[in-house]
Amino acid sequence: MTVKIFGRGKKVARLRRHARLRKSLFGTEERPRLVVTRSNRHMVAQVVDDTKGVTVVSVSTMQSDFAGFEGTKVEAAKKVGTLIAQKAKDAGISAVVFDRGGNKYHGRVAAVADGAREGGLAL
Repeated sequence: MTVKIFGRGKKVARLRRHARLRKSLFGTEERPRLVVTRSNRHMVAQVVDDTKGVTVVSVSTMQSDFAGFEGTKVEAAKKVGTLIAQKAKDAGISAVVFDRGGNKYHGRVAAVADGAREGGLAL
């Protein structure tokens, strides 16, 4: 399936990058996909098994783990990475395929990946 995205702007560019990336990224049972979703305020990380179509584990800055969190958004993103690595290891997952969702590998997206690596996940 080909997706044609026309226009200008940041959102269109992100969608075009995401469509290009998803052609080759696929999560299996042995190596699921680590999906990072970024908004202006929050970060969400999910480990998805694409063969079954299920989310194995998920962490978000909207969860109670982040209640009263003092720090920058980059620090919160790094904590999301370490928490998703911990939950994935508890679920028996040691390696994942990193899906940045069309976002540039920079700032908070890179912080999630660094936190996941520090937590013991192989990206």
